[in-house]
Amino acid sequence: MDLARVALRAAKEQARARGDAVQQKRQARRGGVRSGARADGRDPLPLGAAINRLITERGWETPAAVGGVMGRWSQMVGPEVAQHCEPQRYDEDARVLSVLCDSTAWATQLRLLAPQLVARLNADLGPGTVRLIKVSGPGGPGRRYGPLRAPGSRGRGDTYG
Repeated sequence: MDLARVALRAAKEQARARGDAVQQKRQARRGGVRSGARADGRDPLPLGAAINRLITERGWETPAAVGGVMGRWSQMVGPEVAQHCEPQRYDEDARVLSVLCDSTAWATQLRLLAPQLVARLNADLGPGTVRLIKVSGPGGPGRRYGPLRAPGSRGRGDTYG
């Protein structure tokens, strides 16, 4: 009698396994599993939730936070400094924020303010997010010297007509 129960149980499990396989084949023919009334990962999301999910899945939390700071730059440093100094890029590997200033005087001023600014950015973004602020001043015109230079031509710095 126990042998009959064991055989019946094995037959039911085999039938269930075959039924699952048949049901999966049917679903594949119909176009896959359908969502139905229950929520799953394929349901539509609001745009903000979808963007947050993408940022989390890709590991873009730090660059997105730094990008937010670049958008709020004038609030972080004040309107006067923001008028003359603008963030250019953030190097995530070295944790360096590059800032371009419109004059050497403002570049010097920002270099003096850099430690306080790093502390403020790390308080907002999390400890260790920004290690260094690289400040650049305005670049001068490039002067080319060499065999292709025409003698007597001063180029962009020429003031004689």
